[in-house]
Amino acid sequence: MAGKKPFGNPVPVSDLATEILDPVLKKRAGISIGLVQSWEEIAGPRLAGHSRPEKIQWPRRMHEDDPFEPATLIVACEGMAALHLQHEAGEVINRVNAFLGFNAIGRVKILQKPVLSQKARPKPVARPLSEAEKAKLARTVGKIEDDGLRASLERLGATILRQKRP
Repeated sequence: MAGKKPFGNPVPVSDLATEILDPVLKKRAGISIGLVQSWEEIAGPRLAGHSRPEKIQWPRRMHEDDPFEPATLIVACEGMAALHLQHEAGEVINRVNAFLGFNAIGRVKILQKPVLSQKARPKPVARPLSEAEKAKLARTVGKIEDDGLRASLERLGATILRQKRP
């Protein structure tokens, strides 16, 4: 029981997720959560927005005595980011190796596929309401006495009307 943490102390969810996911990622992809989380600092904001590390592919060793060979970092990229990453591959390799603390990566393999998360995708622009739609909405919620409720219902109605085609 010496290694167990006492019950009742709050622990950040990110720490719990890291404890669970890190061994799985290391086994399946040869990559740590730390590398994925630090990708923006490693690759820079311009590349990190359109790329993400997928896995580290280690070369097979036939015998224990075989010399160490650096691994290949597989990075998912979209569009022009692949060209930028190819151009800056040497610098990215140096930064990843510095992050890992030894010369683990020898080359970068680029895998072109979409990588933007939902939060990074631009939100669709809602169409403006016509004057007739605004007037109808105002008449519909106009008799509600509570100002907060009326404003909330008016926003809800406007959102619903914007989704419908005129």
